[in-house]
Amino acid sequence: MFCGRHLLAAKLRRSNIDASAGAIEEIARIVAQIRRRWPRTRILLRGDSGFAREALMAWCEANRVDFLFGLARNERLEQAINAELMLASLDSTSSGRPARRFKDFMWSTLDSWSHNRRVVGKAEVTGGEANPRFVVTSLKQNEVGAQHLYEAIYCARGEMENRIKECQLDLFADRTSAATMRANQLRLWFASMAYVLLCALRRIGLAHSQFAAATCGTIRLKLLKIGALVRISVRRIKVAMSSAYPWQNEFALAHVRLRQAAT
Repeated sequence: MFCGRHLLAAKLRRSNIDASAGAIEEIARIVAQIRRRWPRTRILLRGDSGFAREALMAWCEANRVDFLFGLARNERLEQAINAELMLASLDSTSSGRPARRFKDFMWSTLDSWSHNRRVVGKAEVTGGEANPRFVVTSLKQNEVGAQHLYEAIYCARGEMENRIKECQLDLFADRTSAATMRANQLRLWFASMAYVLLCALRRIGLAHSQFAAATCGTIRLKLLKIGALVRISVRRIKVAMSSAYPWQNEFALAHVRLRQAAT
């Protein structure tokens, strides 16, 4: 169902329904299933600013679920890290490169939150322009520092979304235009299987090559979608690839590694 998430969010916005509507019910169901199997597992709920809502954060606090949500910036938040933004601007000017600083503080909205919560502000200056960002979390300062919290834990959410986009855009998983739900589900299943196979190719066949971190789209276009001359005889099928093919070494290496892995 991930391929329809952005479309669903757009529809909710047009109908003036909060994009986080129904989140508590779904999260409660999932958390209950996890705890039945792994009762001692610590759970961290991570999401963008659309989920930084009092009801959801209060539910997490009452049910021993940690959270880390993006927080939409406003004038009060930007004022809170004004000093850090000035220092980051000086750092960027002196180095000629983007610079960032972090501030860890307790903060609350004027009326929608029930109490103060930990907020981490990223004061970043890129190309001479300020780019402040904020997250709100239940994780304590003595558990994880501000910079690690933002860069290693929160930003990993974006990397996960990149993998979803790979499946959607590079493998066309969003083509769910069939007349029946069953047919669309089958399309998603095939797209998911294709993604698993390409991930295996990247992990096994292309490790330590220039395509080790390539997207599925790059692998598909440069290693799979290539021209060849096919000759079919009674006893064999010969595939002749152009000697000018620029990535023949990577193709041959992946072929050898996959054969070795299969034995």
